[in-house]
Amino acid sequence: MTAIHHLQVAGTSLVLDARGSDVPVVVHWGGDLGELTEGDLTTLADSQVPAIPPNSVDTPLRARLVPLPTDGWSGTPGLRGWRPDGSPAAARPALRHVETTRASGTAHGGSLRIALVDDEAGLEVVVTLALGPTGVLESRTDVTNAGPTSYALDAVHATLPLPARAAEILDLSGRWSGERRPQRLPVRDGVWSRETRHGRTGHDAPTLTVVGTPGFGFRSGEVWAVHHAWSGDIAVRVEHQPTGHTVVGAGEIWGQGEVVLAPGETYSSPRTLAAWSADGMDGTSARFHAWVRSRPGRVATPRPLTLNIWEAVYFDHDLDKLTALADAAAAVGVERFVVDDGWFRGRIDDSRALGDWQVDPGRWPDGLAPLANHVRGLGMGFGLWVEPEMVNLDSDVARAHPQWVLRGAPHRDPLPWRHQHVLDLANPDAYAYVRDAVVALLDEYPIEYLKWDQNRDVLDGPARAQVLATRRLMDELKARFPEVEIESCSSGGGRVDLDVLDRTDRVWASDTNDPLERQVVQRWTGLLVPPELVGTHVGDARAHTTGRTLPLGLRLLTATFGHSGIESDITKVTDEDRAALTRWAAVVRDVRGLVASGTTVRADRHDESCWVHGLVAPDRSEALFAIVSRSASPDAMPSAAVLPGLDRDRCYRVERIDLGAVALAVENAPPAWWAAGRVELSGAALDQVGLPLPCLAPEQGVLLRVREVA
Repeated sequence: MTAIHHLQVAGTSLVLDARGSDVPVVVHWGGDLGELTEGDLTTLADSQVPAIPPNSVDTPLRARLVPLPTDGWSGTPGLRGWRPDGSPAAARPALRHVETTRASGTAHGGSLRIALVDDEAGLEVVVTLALGPTGVLESRTDVTNAGPTSYALDAVHATLPLPARAAEILDLSGRWSGERRPQRLPVRDGVWSRETRHGRTGHDAPTLTVVGTPGFGFRSGEVWAVHHAWSGDIAVRVEHQPTGHTVVGAGEIWGQGEVVLAPGETYSSPRTLAAWSADGMDGTSARFHAWVRSRPGRVATPRPLTLNIWEAVYFDHDLDKLTALADAAAAVGVERFVVDDGWFRGRIDDSRALGDWQVDPGRWPDGLAPLANHVRGLGMGFGLWVEPEMVNLDSDVARAHPQWVLRGAPHRDPLPWRHQHVLDLANPDAYAYVRDAVVALLDEYPIEYLKWDQNRDVLDGPARAQVLATRRLMDELKARFPEVEIESCSSGGGRVDLDVLDRTDRVWASDTNDPLERQVVQRWTGLLVPPELVGTHVGDARAHTTGRTLPLGLRLLTATFGHSGIESDITKVTDEDRAALTRWAAVVRDVRGLVASGTTVRADRHDESCWVHGLVAPDRSEALFAIVSRSASPDAMPSAAVLPGLDRDRCYRVERIDLGAVALAVENAPPAWWAAGRVELSGAALDQVGLPLPCLAPEQGVLLRVREVA
């Protein structure tokens, strides 16, 4: 049986040296190494054994799958824990065996199950590595307490080696209504660690940690990218040791004593997902998007154009008003109508009634049926907002069951956050109450969609138990109502990760509908999440989060590249704007198949005042591009817009789609192709030469439709 394993698929290779009894060594994770014989693999593994530096352990220090101090690793351990009774707990597991499984339909992809055992410490560790057809590497770790007493885990981190040329880091941070802002820094000695401690993913989550060759961009440079798929507290690190070793690692963060294994009990880690690309961040995005789209349970039907009523009426719910809004929505082409916060008993503002999940009899004397039936009679689906994980103290449920409010100490109320607190879903009675309340709504009304909100951090108790309970609740509701879609909204983009997307059908990336802010949010959310799973709505001309007034054309353009929708009282818009919305709705229906299947591309430009991004069909027969003038160009004429990702040897027709007038900075003649409204060029010309732009005024956007011609 071979002891050096080579997983190889989709242009990616992973080589694991499992010779001997020590924890196996990751010899290589990165570009495809081609067909290697057993002799080739042996030569490769032997050639990568490093020298022994001065003043070091007397054996070569190698990149082990679970790095530990007992193997000479002075960096962050891959496994750390202790026994409360004081018995020996320092782990140094030995290799028991490696099981190999080949994936069906692929020649060399598959998985490795690496079983390790430490009889003295009383631990069994199983690391599973799977390299699937999209080239995404999945890592999981199971730790079993094989000893006679309890074992407290402090950390379990997946760890992967990086080559020395991976010398620059990019990850994301942010805040409410300003999620996923990129930050860069060089790899230096020590640890760059991003920890999120919100009890949810967090608005400042790293989302994707990218390490690459210096200056890497969307379309250039070699990059290695890691995402820890967990909706709770996590740590992702890039670590460089003076020994010359660089690693990237990820794992959960726990409170003291939060994960204590009884004898025989097993901890199973979340997945750490990793991808390599020689073609910049667009290359890793393509891998992650394909991985997400291939997940079981992904909705295959076209994403319906949605109107959510929040920014239209806020808490001012009224049957006549919402019936008129539904009529207006259907007239412009909306296909799903979602009733947001304010429908339940006593909910007139955000300070009261959260948790009382019964329809307000004062506002809705006949329940929601009259509105739901009217909406469905107009040919639209009906959706409803809920926030099952939270509660106001001023609510019937909190008054009746104060013990259901999550507290750090039994008799101490936690600080309010947006006037609300966490409902302890780890409490079986609280869990059953919420589950039964949501089930009753889904049984009574023709609800096809739940906007599932979560408007505060979980800081007052065991956050991990809350995450697990929420996952279980979503899974239970999905199993009972498989046709109901769920959106993950967490005060906007506070829970955007590939764990919650295993059980939901889209994410709300941000509470801002300001299109300039949204351009940033959607650009960087797209590093990980495919566009059809990101809600993108047209808001009012004056954005409620920024106070900025922006043209309808830019708002429509921005909302095209995702799961499109409207968040505005369109009963009050002008006839001209209503006609523009109707034309845009037709464009959305025409291109949504491309949005749901296309490869995301983003042009690298020295002029950041203008962004170019697009979606290219899998067969590269068509594409959709946006040109966005974010601010005034530093030059009198903006640089040409290159359209990447097309087949260089094919000819394409590029056409402008009018979503609204594009104001020019000065009265001048536009380029010839612009004046004509279309041009035919090769993919190579569009990628290498590009198209000259007119002097676009700031805060304008242009939509281009690209189709192959004979």
